[in-house]
Formats: sequence, C-alpha cells, structure tokens
Amino acid sequence: MLVIDLFPPSRRDPQGIHGAVWDELTGETYESPREEPLTLAAYVAGPAPTAYVQPVAVGDVLPQMPLFLTPDEYINTPLEPTYNSAYQAVPQFYRQILEQ
Repeated sequence: MLVIDLFPPSRRDPQGIHGAVWDELTGETYESPREEPLTLAAYVAGPAPTAYVQPVAVGDVLPQMPLFLTPDEYINTPLEPTYNSAYQAVPQFYRQILEQ
C-alpha cells in the first residue's frame, strides 16, 4: 500500500495518517518532523510490517516512491511527473482559480 498524505496533521491524527496507521499496526509511535509535516509512506505486508517513509513539505518536489507488489518486488511510482501531467489536464479556468 502506498499512502500519499498531503494534508497537515489534525487533532484526529496529530502525526498524520502514517502515524495513525503505524500505531495501529505496530503499537509504535511515529513523530513527523515539524518542518516536513506531510508524509509519503510505502508499506510492505509481511510477518513484521515495514514502512518506507518520506516526509515532505508544501512546495517540495514529490519523490518517486515504491509500490510493493510482493514483499520483495516493487515498482517506483513517479509522483511529481504524474501530478504535473494530471494538472495540465485541468481546464485553464480552474487552474487560474487555483493559482491565485
């Protein structure tokens, strides 16, 4: 599973979605860096759950993240180019509103 949590932590999830998921899976606490409060997390299912976590901040270029197909095999997901391609398909009227 790949989670892209681009919303800031809230009262309900003070360490973001990954913090809530990780606590539920392992009972361990995750603390997101204050300067990078948004989180990308790739999870590997197995006897012991594993997470590859990449904290990010607003304005950061989104990195490639692994999407695990099996516990040992994954593909890289090109998040930034995919986002940019999708954004180019947004009608100009809406892009002007978003960019104000």
